[in-house]
This record gives sequence, C-alpha cells and structure tokens, in this order.
Amino acid sequence: MRQQRSADYAEFASARAGHLYRSACLLTAGDTHLAEDLVQETFGRLYVRWGRVSRAENPAAYAQTVLTRTFLAHRRLRSSRERATDTFPDLPGTADGDAPLRLTLMAALARLPAKDRAVVVLRYWEDRSVEQTADALNVSSAAVRTRCVRALGRLRELLGEDLHEFSRP
Repeated sequence: MRQQRSADYAEFASARAGHLYRSACLLTAGDTHLAEDLVQETFGRLYVRWGRVSRAENPAAYAQTVLTRTFLAHRRLRSSRERATDTFPDLPGTADGDAPLRLTLMAALARLPAKDRAVVVLRYWEDRSVEQTADALNVSSAAVRTRCVRALGRLRELLGEDLHEFSRP
C-alpha cells in the first residue's frame, strides 16, 4: 500500500514538475533559484498530505494552490538580509527569439506586488476563473477582480509602447 502511494506520488510529481516550475518562475519574476525552492517545498507539502491530495477532485489545481500560497508565505517571511535587485542572471537564449519580450514581461511582473502578480499568473497563465483564483488565494471574487484590474493597469503603465516593438507582423 505504501509503495503504491509512493509510486502514485512520484508519477504525479514528475508529470507536474515542469508546469509548477514555470508557474513559480512567473510568480518569482524570473528568480529561478527561488522558483526551484518553492516547487521543492510545494512537493514536500504535497507528499506529507498525499493520501488526501490524491483523492481530491483536481490534484493539479491543489498543487498550484499550494505553490501560490507557499510563494505568498515566502514573501511575507522573507528575511531582512535579502535584497531585491533589478538585474537578471544570465538566462539561456530561446530558440524562437522571443528573449527580449520575455525579459521585458518578467521585469514588468517583478515590479508588481506579490499578490497582484499571483492573481495575474493564476488568471492568465493558469487560465483560472475568478472564483478558482479567489479560492486559491483565499480571498473574495471581488478582491480578485479588483487586483486584476489594478495589476493589468500597472502592467500597461510599465510596458507602455515597448510591447509593440516585440509584436510579430
């Protein structure tokens, strides 16, 4: 029984790892090291509760919720020794040549408050409904709608006309 449970967990973790990592990278605005830490902590929390999680209606959504809440908790508990920076580490190039666009978007995301960033990632990267996002963040639907409007407005301010130079003809 325990071996089957471990095997089921390992299968789930390997199937979801890439998606959770990409979401964590968006949440952390490109901090790949923190993204790895968040995914690792998420998987640790899931493993401890795997019996209950595996019986959930949608374990993938549960995992995404755990990741988002872990990110928000990290933002609240961040040590005063850590200093934010506006420079990115060397990132590998992409085959399709959209690296400047990605860097521009990541820089804009980094300037959003953590909760606004979480709302944007859940609503537009994860393609969740307002209600699902509210449930994941443990806030009201009205709060999600307000944060969406505010975050998208802020992104428009930050990106301005810069985004048009990246659009493809």
